[in-house]
Amino acid sequence: MRTKDVRSAKVQASGYFLGSAVFHYLGPSFAVLLFVHVAPTGVAWLRVASAAIVFALWRRPWRVWMRSARQQKIVYLALGVVLAGMNTVFYLAIARLDLATVGTIEFVGVVAVAAYGTRTARNTLALLVVIAGVAALSVHAFATDPMGLVFAVANAACFAIYIVLGHRIANRPAAGDGTSGRLSGVDQLGVAMLIAAVVISAWGIVPALPAFTHPLWLAWGVGVGVCSSVIPYVTDQLAMAKLSRAAYALMMALLPASAAIIGAVVLGQIPTPLTVAGIALVIIGIAAHSERAPADARSGSSGSGSRPGP
Repeated sequence: MRTKDVRSAKVQASGYFLGSAVFHYLGPSFAVLLFVHVAPTGVAWLRVASAAIVFALWRRPWRVWMRSARQQKIVYLALGVVLAGMNTVFYLAIARLDLATVGTIEFVGVVAVAAYGTRTARNTLALLVVIAGVAALSVHAFATDPMGLVFAVANAACFAIYIVLGHRIANRPAAGDGTSGRLSGVDQLGVAMLIAAVVISAWGIVPALPAFTHPLWLAWGVGVGVCSSVIPYVTDQLAMAKLSRAAYALMMALLPASAAIIGAVVLGQIPTPLTVAGIALVIIGIAAHSERAPADARSGSSGSGSRPGP
């Protein structure tokens, strides 16, 4: 029975992650099309603000803030700032580079998190194969827009921090009174999203104003927010609650493939043979990865805090 439960949990986690992988780039591909009418920073604001409104109506995150311990409030603030910065630099990057390139560079930060939790020779080898695939996918980025590359690298750093902080709210209770139990990662993410909306308004609300003069553009921006910051982040939290940080980070290797496919279908960004080869290496690395890791890296949902980090 226990084996069946474990198998069911793995299937659920894979399903959550698959949904996240699709919407993680489907929303941004729609955003690229909106850049013709609204500046990237303005679209980023529309994305975060619309997601914050959805979370506010759905989860009432201010109640979570009131129940949370001071230390966890600091995590919310940090995650909110990271979400604001990550969305901004990501959109600035995809305005200059194709989705597959940005998705690959984004994965560099994820590899750093995955490497922290790798303990076996097989996982190390799998990680090296993944890194080779990422390197192959990234070659052409160094010959393109330098500023776009800077934004892409900044996004990779923010994404790595997002994974760390995301696991902290997914796997640890937020309440500090000892009576209210564990709060869900989705509820806590709603708090961070509201904070992100306030932070990103400092530089994003003015560029977003043109959208308010055209109902279609505004609806488009709201759709980008739901597809980009509600569906994938919620499924992220559901997956993180069932996977260790290392296992989740290694699964993120599928994102460059998702970016390449969606970029080709929605934006007509056809991948080069080198890009295809890199994607194949990444997938091989994922297939070679063993789920049998040491006890301290296996249970991402224990919330015990026995291992360093979240």
